[in-house]
Amino acid sequence: MQAFIDISKVHFSYRQSNQDPLLAVQDVSLQIASGSHVAILGRNGSGKSTLARLINALEQPSKGVVVVSGRNTAQEENVWEIRRLCGMVFQNPDNQIVGTTVEEDVAFGPENLGFPQPDIRRAVDESLAYVGLAEDAQKPPHLLSGGQKQKLAIAGILAMKPACLILDEATSMLDPVSRHDFMQLGQTLVHDQNMTVVNITHHMEEVLLADFVYVMSGGRVVTSGTPAEVFDQVSLVRREGLDVPDHTEITHTVARLLDGSLQPLEAASWDRARLAIIRLLDEANRRAAQTGWYPELPRKERPVPPDEAETVIAVNNLSYVYAPGTAMETRALDRVSFDVRKGELLGIIGHSGSGKSTLIQHLNGLLRGHKGQVTVLGMDGSTNADIKKIRQRVGLLFQYPEHQLFEETVFQDIAFGPKRMGLDMAKIEPRVLKAARIVGLQDEELERSPFELSGGQKRRAAIAGVLAMEPEILILDEPAAGLDPAGRDEILDYAAQLRRMGVTVILVSHSMEDIARLADRVLVLRQGRVHAFGKTADVFSQEEELALAGLSLPRTTAFLKSLSDALPALDWHCFKPEEAALRIAAAGLNPAFCAERTV
Repeated sequence: MQAFIDISKVHFSYRQSNQDPLLAVQDVSLQIASGSHVAILGRNGSGKSTLARLINALEQPSKGVVVVSGRNTAQEENVWEIRRLCGMVFQNPDNQIVGTTVEEDVAFGPENLGFPQPDIRRAVDESLAYVGLAEDAQKPPHLLSGGQKQKLAIAGILAMKPACLILDEATSMLDPVSRHDFMQLGQTLVHDQNMTVVNITHHMEEVLLADFVYVMSGGRVVTSGTPAEVFDQVSLVRREGLDVPDHTEITHTVARLLDGSLQPLEAASWDRARLAIIRLLDEANRRAAQTGWYPELPRKERPVPPDEAETVIAVNNLSYVYAPGTAMETRALDRVSFDVRKGELLGIIGHSGSGKSTLIQHLNGLLRGHKGQVTVLGMDGSTNADIKKIRQRVGLLFQYPEHQLFEETVFQDIAFGPKRMGLDMAKIEPRVLKAARIVGLQDEELERSPFELSGGQKRRAAIAGVLAMEPEILILDEPAAGLDPAGRDEILDYAAQLRRMGVTVILVSHSMEDIARLADRVLVLRQGRVHAFGKTADVFSQEEELALAGLSLPRTTAFLKSLSDALPALDWHCFKPEEAALRIAAAGLNPAFCAERTV
């Protein structure tokens, strides 16, 4: 196949004021065939997005050559044609939206490319239908949810009929079903229209759809191959701060528990992993029958359910409408009722546009319901006097919390909230230092400008700014969006640590895995209404109900369920790969040869 993108020994550095240039890409060489689907992995700061910008001629290499469809990106006369050929969808959709209505925004690109009017109309309609926004064509973009805005950005690129689609974390704000549908769309574009797709992602399940994978670290390509070949290097992938698919991790853990071995690529795909697990269990049972050997499985004690705690938030029949009485009227919440208990971690999930972000803005008075009642720590969420008190005790961290930074130094930014509470410096400084320690910020970083920090450090500083107010309740709206797996785990560990410290945590997320592993209870929203509410295990045992809400089972749970026919004793209501491996071993080993374990 002819190379659509040819990158040869490319270097690129970012200029920094009063500092040496920051080397972002180092000696990278790779080829991407026309009509192929390539995934690029790596930690935040590894050079992935810079490489994408080099392909799209948004940046020029300081050394080396980038050629796209036979055109050198360094030659000015080629730049606009390269950008027409390579449509790029960024992580934050707000940076790409320019129209006053959805269809006007999608039409912007084709109009600028000089498409005839009938072709523009057809391109707009087809693109909106592809991403599921056809019914919102006349709606102003600012009334869309975060996930819907991302779909709009994607539609705007598709309408220009590019030869190459570059996705820079483009699915990071989509719910599981929307993400799956969009990646299937990408597959369709590759197979039916011979489009080249370059997907920069932290979602390992997306990577499995690619033809080829490059893993970057420190600006270099450290390994490459098919998804099966890359994920077979479990230790290398983990060392780079990335995940392997849940089925791969489970299979490798089962092999270790049973003292077995795996063949190369045996755990690469879902079906192969299932077969490998059955083989490992059969071999372990034969060995036990012949020699009396059996594995000592780690004991997993069942957690004791906590006692009923007091209610700190009560929401009763809450309704909210955007732009009421106008043609743009949108009912975001409809008779929503639920409670939050002291010291719990409540997960809130739902499809894009289900009302999650609207709901949490009612919990500290940023929005006030048109009907219903919100009571927070015994205070009325609709009165000015109480709202001021609520905001001192309820911290809210928005999507992309680093956008909340604005002071001259990190210390001053973290101290801003306590100052607004009227505290003097003698009380503020200990709070700032305590919050900085919780999120891992060093003393020297506190004196730097927040805008000089790395992306991960900025997010830590923003979280510290909320923690310094010592809230009794902390609300996190997609706090791990756009972070690599190691960064995601770090942020979520803060949430778990705060819960252990007695803080009540409300976590909004599109990740079924994160919610399933952390939450005590789960609230599911669907079209602004409560679709389900209860204990985490109960909510995630209802696969059909989740599907109706545009959601899916956590990947570990789904993989375990696929094994239940072969292992009838297997309890598949499990969310963590390491616990899943224990359950598989306990269910698959002959009880006559295996010591009883509680798993």
